[in-house]
Amino acid sequence: MSVPNEAIGRGPTLSRRLLCMVYEALLLFGVCFVAVLLYSLIAHFVFGQAPNSTEHQWLMQIYLFLVIGVYFGYAWRKGGQTLAMKTWDLQVIDPERAQLPMAKVIVRYCLAWMWFLPGILLATQLHLSMRNTALAVAINMLIWMMTAVISEDKQLFHDKLAKTKLIFRPKNPTQTN
Repeated sequence: MSVPNEAIGRGPTLSRRLLCMVYEALLLFGVCFVAVLLYSLIAHFVFGQAPNSTEHQWLMQIYLFLVIGVYFGYAWRKGGQTLAMKTWDLQVIDPERAQLPMAKVIVRYCLAWMWFLPGILLATQLHLSMRNTALAVAINMLIWMMTAVISEDKQLFHDKLAKTKLIFRPKNPTQTN
């Protein structure tokens, strides 16, 4: 089955988005593993011990937020695609410009955390168990996902707010969807 021409350049299907997210999570695991290793080595040499304190945990979280932001920001600015997005034929674009401006990259990255953050914050405030935390995050993700389902142009709310679009752009327009 080939992709209809009208599907090219439009919002991708939900299943395509989710499969891309799973692949992206696997790639981010590797990125974060290397980043944490580097952080731990540097902290060990600077402080002479393993970074176990609460301050170090906060620093680590901020550091990982920035590392992940650089990963996405570089890919989105360079061509609108991370490796996972290339694999699943997705691309982030600015409908008004050829290249995403850095301001839109930063806004989109921060707003994309809305997939997870409300569920995590709710779980933290309510002191939920790990199982219930996972459930709260899953419900949050489901609600966030629905913003693309109810949207006329199939865009998620964070893309609308950032004034960007996630589109389906296959390498070969005759490929199967």
